[in-house]
Amino acid sequence: MACLKPAEAILLDAAGTLFDVRPSVGAIYSVVARHHGVDIDPAEAQKAFSRAFREKSMSGFPALSGMDLRSAERSWWLDVVRSVFGDRMSERVLEEYFAEVFEAFRRGDSYEVYPDTRASLEELKSRGFRLGVLSNFDSRLFDVLDQLDLARHFEAVVISWHAGAAKPDSRIFLHAARKLGVAPGSIVHVGDSLAEDYEGACRAGMGAVLLDREGRYRGCDDLERVESLAGLSRLPGLADRD
Repeated sequence: MACLKPAEAILLDAAGTLFDVRPSVGAIYSVVARHHGVDIDPAEAQKAFSRAFREKSMSGFPALSGMDLRSAERSWWLDVVRSVFGDRMSERVLEEYFAEVFEAFRRGDSYEVYPDTRASLEELKSRGFRLGVLSNFDSRLFDVLDQLDLARHFEAVVISWHAGAAKPDSRIFLHAARKLGVAPGSIVHVGDSLAEDYEGACRAGMGAVLLDREGRYRGCDDLERVESLAGLSRLPGLADRD
């Protein structure tokens, strides 16, 4: 379904849209595991992580803050990491490993900004669009955006843990609209997930653009899609703004 309209504000997903993990989650898990005497192939770690992450629900978070938020995040991610390694680590080693790997994903050097990101954000801002981030990332995202020098582009950063809901739940999109002070119908959301970003935004009454960097959805004429953020400026509703 095509779902695009003239916009006052643009929301963007974070990981997979603005930046990506470098070199991969599996590679980082593997490197840190060796620090704790455990060998796991990066590809095996990636596969186990993807399975564990997919099976762990992200839809039932209460809206938390402060120490409660940090404790809940760490507990959630510890369960994911425990699922990745199974009986490869004792509980003591697992907790030591987790403390290191959790902080690794807070650092900017674990990520790479896509080549089109900075120039595209500058262009959109120069044309008067208000920008925000909407992500199922946890509170480490604020540190990551700062370290990657991306935070300055955005008026609002909304994460699932703060909103009490995760994409594709309409509640997180409406929460972001309230934070920006813009009606949902005047917002376009851009992200790389068809279900979480595109369909979620449409159901919330927003415009939507699928960022299809690998061209998996070429030929799907019923989708508003681009293969780079630079392509946003050529879309109807975004191209004709002064």
